[in-house]
Amino acid sequence: MGKFRSTRRPPTNKKHDLNVRVNEEINAARVRVVNEDGQVIGIMSAHEALEYAFDQGLDLIEIAPKAEPPVCKVIDLGKYRYELQKREKQQKKNQHQQQLKEIRFKAATDTHDFEFKTRHAREFLLNGDKVKASIIFRGREIVHSTLGVDMLKRFIQALEDVSKIDQDIKMEGATCSVILSPDKKALGARKA
Repeated sequence: MGKFRSTRRPPTNKKHDLNVRVNEEINAARVRVVNEDGQVIGIMSAHEALEYAFDQGLDLIEIAPKAEPPVCKVIDLGKYRYELQKREKQQKKNQHQQQLKEIRFKAATDTHDFEFKTRHAREFLLNGDKVKASIIFRGREIVHSTLGVDMLKRFIQALEDVSKIDQDIKMEGATCSVILSPDKKALGARKA
């Protein structure tokens, strides 16, 4: 099959960084052709599709290579690249980056402070963030570390309807901590 020639526009010889086939790179015998607006033009040979694209001054881009026959879009290569970048940017914007929020208690934290910090932890979990609860022991308080472990168990129990344990209770020097992550099933059930 030789080079295709058209009177209106020569084939695009620009190198592209897309992982799609463009113009002469399309090696299927027959293709389904779609215009810029997404309307199906029909099934034709790759040669006819390329001629059709060049007559309109546009490129032929294979957008669905695994379809039978492969789907090719008649569009300007630069415009197609721009649309892809715009779509990727929108997808990144819609993704939520999960953060680790830390809540610190002291060994002698009062009931009111405990409930206040637990409410904040609940808000963090409902927003989709992980929560690390830490109890810091100062001086001789480390002798009564079981009180801290009991407080963390109460914390876990207070949030068990919206969270699951990501990292169990553990001692690190003078700090006792636990990490909770949002429970997707429980959050889904609450929204329904």
